[in-house]
Amino acid sequence: MLRPPLRGYAKVPITFLYQNNFPKFAYQINTKNRMKKFTLLLIFTIIVFSSLACAQKSNDTLFVAFWNLQNLFDTIDDPDKRDEQFLPDGDYEWTDERLDIKLNHLARVIRSMNNEKGPDLLGVCEVEHQSMLDSMIIRYLSDKNYKIAYVESPDKRGIDNGLIYNADKFEILSVRGDTVHLADNWPTRPIVNATLIYKNTDTISVYINHWTSRSRGREESEPNRIAAAITLRKAVDEEFTANPNAKIIIIGDFNDEPGNISILDSLNAHPIICDSLPNGNEFETGAELFNLSYQAYNNGLGTYKYRDDWNMLDQVIVSGNLITNPEFYYICNSFEVYKPSFLITNSGKYKGTAFPTYGGRRYLGGYSDHFPVVVKFLIQRN
Repeated sequence: MLRPPLRGYAKVPITFLYQNNFPKFAYQINTKNRMKKFTLLLIFTIIVFSSLACAQKSNDTLFVAFWNLQNLFDTIDDPDKRDEQFLPDGDYEWTDERLDIKLNHLARVIRSMNNEKGPDLLGVCEVEHQSMLDSMIIRYLSDKNYKIAYVESPDKRGIDNGLIYNADKFEILSVRGDTVHLADNWPTRPIVNATLIYKNTDTISVYINHWTSRSRGREESEPNRIAAAITLRKAVDEEFTANPNAKIIIIGDFNDEPGNISILDSLNAHPIICDSLPNGNEFETGAELFNLSYQAYNNGLGTYKYRDDWNMLDQVIVSGNLITNPEFYYICNSFEVYKPSFLITNSGKYKGTAFPTYGGRRYLGGYSDHFPVVVKFLIQRN
């Protein structure tokens, strides 16, 4: 299903401006003075290839993902959380065995990303405590040098946000939670902001979100998501004030889509579509946000299916610098709703959706009810 065009918003063109075009060398050797010419050619070749070797670019691809893990709870009663349903004697009969199966399954999906190398940055939500992520890494991802940035939430449901990052590439500088103040003062998940430095060169600010759900209806609950968007935009604008070219990555389950008011107007994340244009088509991107999920949304794709409608609830939004920076930029059209075959429900009423841990209160032994989203950035320097 194609989405209706957004009134008042034009497509923003992106083109691959930076390509490695190596020079071509033509030469001809006459039969006369062949050895002399050959010697000169050999010297010339050595000089050329030595110069090229010195001028070679150092390339790296940064793989960024987000995934709603669907109620990753431990089996221990936390008196400060409403976790009674996720206990061995609770409604979901949540046992250590079922928890271990889920951790194994989540790790399987994570490991499969990025051509079996795993993501460099993975934002997650619906985690009761950091210890759940620690256990998953220790048990099933111990060969990866993953570390965690995490903030415990005041949300009584006990579902928090966190970031798993590749410590071979990143060093954490700071982690904080930005409180979202709702009109009814209900304690909700904070927006987690992790500031990292990539290989001692680039500072990157990552915001991990899980905005209020639509459980009370989309329109009735919309003011809560607008409040979250305003909170996030304020934090982003503070960064832009200090540096209009800040490298910012915003990921999360927003419980709204790219065309909803909270994303489009309150957060002011511009739709963006990659077009194939000649080199030289640049546009001003300072202190602006662009929604990399928009094109997939516009094509009718989604990460979560509600009844018969796919919803693009999980998104990736970036600052303009990560689109036009010639040394560190989004690889056009690399945004993807990640659907490995083993994560897809293969039959029945919900065929084609993500294979969840639970369907209602019935244990299915799957992964999550959301598909992850992934994007790639290219980093290239002399």
